[in-house]
Amino acid sequence: DGGGSVRIPAAATGLIGLKPNRGRVPSGAGQSDLGQFVVAGPLARTTADAALLLDAMVDEPNFHATSAAAHGSFLDAALRADGRFRIGVSTASPFAAAFPIELDDAAQAGFDAGVKALGAVGHEILEADLRYDPRYHEAFQTVWTAGLAVARIPADREKDLTTLARTLRRRAQGKSATDLASAVDILRQFEQDTIAQYSAFDIIATPALGMVPRPIGWYTDADADTDYLRQCQYSPYTSMVNVCGLPAISVPIFTTAEGLSMSIQLIGRPSAEADLLTVSAQLEDHFRANQTD
Repeated sequence: DGGGSVRIPAAATGLIGLKPNRGRVPSGAGQSDLGQFVVAGPLARTTADAALLLDAMVDEPNFHATSAAAHGSFLDAALRADGRFRIGVSTASPFAAAFPIELDDAAQAGFDAGVKALGAVGHEILEADLRYDPRYHEAFQTVWTAGLAVARIPADREKDLTTLARTLRRRAQGKSATDLASAVDILRQFEQDTIAQYSAFDIIATPALGMVPRPIGWYTDADADTDYLRQCQYSPYTSMVNVCGLPAISVPIFTTAEGLSMSIQLIGRPSAEADLLTVSAQLEDHFRANQTD
């Protein structure tokens, strides 16, 4: 998950998708990820399964730093499912300064249903007035695509790249070291400012996606800039979590009449994966009970 690639497919398919805190899961060479965006995380059918897989990935079942819900393994936290939190709700996106970001009807309905359920299980729900640096979009794209500039691709194979990959590679190769350093500085400040805003709450709730899952070919039937624009509009709330290094989880809320899944995203405090698993399990129990009724 370097910008949402665990949480986005989870949200589109009715699964639990957990992005752990930066550094939580052991990884390979860090030099290939300039922004330190990428972390491995579980995709699972249930919260308990996601917690069990995270325990296996971390391989430190008795270490969970500074989480109010954590005493023992992540699976223990999911099975106990206790705890009540201050949850700030927001539909603000850092991409809104560059692109029109609007929730479609299903995404709004899913978010509203998720917020209502959070209140129903006993959490304090508060509006979060979040403000993001308008320079985010350009800085994120610069750092996110920096690896394309040095990727070893034989000249005779460049033609096989998608239009988006070829375009972003060309732009990355045109950036100077100063451009890259400046972008890293902007994102470092973005991380500090965003975590400071989030610290007024235990958890931040956002929509998982801005739209219902897209049909095959929706991204690639236009030019590279339209492809990238559509990606930002479809998932305007995920990449900022990678920049900040925070844990986040995508939790399915309901299924549309067409059979498409809608989810809510919960963003935790640093190293508070156990709190997210706790709330995810509470939501599962809540919807399971309502279905039974």
